[in-house]
Amino acid sequence: MATTRTRSERLEVRTTKDERTLIDRAVAEQGIDLTEFVVSNLTIAAQRVLADRTEFALDVEAAEAWDAVNRRRPRELPGLRRLMERPSPFTPE
Repeated sequence: MATTRTRSERLEVRTTKDERTLIDRAVAEQGIDLTEFVVSNLTIAAQRVLADRTEFALDVEAAEAWDAVNRRRPRELPGLRRLMERPSPFTPE
């Protein structure tokens, strides 16, 4: 038996024409309505933003191990550095 959620809060968003076209294409590709698309994607984005701000506790041994890892000098990773220096294929130049 499916449960029905009642949505009572309204969220208004302004976009550019290009942003709206992109969003509409994604909505059509997903085969869902605009509200479901926006709410589900905004919820995921909000969870990601807040994920590293959630409190967590470590016992003494784990806290010491965590501190030891964070005291290490960063490693030089030439391949990663080259990758990060390349232009992003996802942003306009």
